[in-house]
Amino acid sequence: MSGYTGGSVGGAVRLNHKQSDTVVNWSGGLHHAKKAEASGFCYINDIVLCILELLKVHQRVLYIDIDIHHGDGVEEAFYTTDRVMTVSFHKFGEYFPGTGHLQDVGQHAGKYHSVNVPLKDGIDDSSYEQLYKPIMSKVMEVFRPEAIVFQSGADSLSGDRLGCFNLSIRGHAECLKFMRGFNIPMIVLGGGGYTIRNVARCWAYETGCLLGIDMDDNLPINDYSEYFGPNHQLHIQTSNMENQNTSEYLQGVRSRILEHLSQLQPTSGVSFHDVPTTHVGLESSEMGNTAVEQTEPMTIAHDAELEHEHAVDTRSARHAGPAVHVEEVTELPRSTGVTSKSTTLDLANAFALPGQSRTNNALPQSSASLGVKHHGTMQ
Repeated sequence: MSGYTGGSVGGAVRLNHKQSDTVVNWSGGLHHAKKAEASGFCYINDIVLCILELLKVHQRVLYIDIDIHHGDGVEEAFYTTDRVMTVSFHKFGEYFPGTGHLQDVGQHAGKYHSVNVPLKDGIDDSSYEQLYKPIMSKVMEVFRPEAIVFQSGADSLSGDRLGCFNLSIRGHAECLKFMRGFNIPMIVLGGGGYTIRNVARCWAYETGCLLGIDMDDNLPINDYSEYFGPNHQLHIQTSNMENQNTSEYLQGVRSRILEHLSQLQPTSGVSFHDVPTTHVGLESSEMGNTAVEQTEPMTIAHDAELEHEHAVDTRSARHAGPAVHVEEVTELPRSTGVTSKSTTLDLANAFALPGQSRTNNALPQSSASLGVKHHGTMQ
């Protein structure tokens, strides 16, 4: 496991043991990697592994992605479960990775648990806030997460070498500050960002926001001062690029997403009866007046999955002729706390957005309908 992935998984363990209420890993947030392939500068998807760790203790986990690129690897991993909601704000249309259509809302148990906010070039702080705060307020109302994973990719800032948005550092950080106001345990991760001096500015400022520190705009003299000239200031000036996100477009996107979310009934706060122990051992430590005891070692779900796959491969190799049919199971159990209304929505693309929705693609049946045991693996 890579160092950045270990940081994200270790942060999840700290949240699981209530050792921290906020954990930061700026080296994490590599959201494009898939289960069997690298993608978009991402080799291991630390976010997916982090969320799987959190799900051992937390019934529902919310993932938020404000990188300019769609968080496709994370969405794909949890596309059919209602225990994880993924929300991605991203540039859409002739832009990597080409996914994240407004109509991609999840399937089976995970229907309406994938939220995609497709944006156009030049979006500024004001336009971004018009979408972000109403959507995230509704998400918190209907999903009621027990933990949050926040991917704070800085390539959505103005002036990024690969980006095309026009956000200021303050506007970018406002998304993080808004979620902190809900007082939910949170892991904050890095992500993209290709104008390095602005990435450093952004994540330094957002670290200060998480600590409640009002940082001076004038940067102190240090060994790297030459990189932040000529003004040597923390904040950057946004550009005069055209904002292609019209008021009508923003209103249409917001209305459609809120309509999707309204199909979910607010959760009832159902919790686990048996909480699985974490596979990462921790020494006993004190948190105020509370001591966290080291958990007993156990075989983790992923090991069980590998043993299952090995048994299937061995059994198949013994037989010549027709292949042995092995019933497939989905990744995560359906929550009893979130249900979808039976109302069927017309998911026609009303905004002429390019791209192709995955809502009609055939996926395996949900494990609820198959009546089989879940293994908790990632897609």
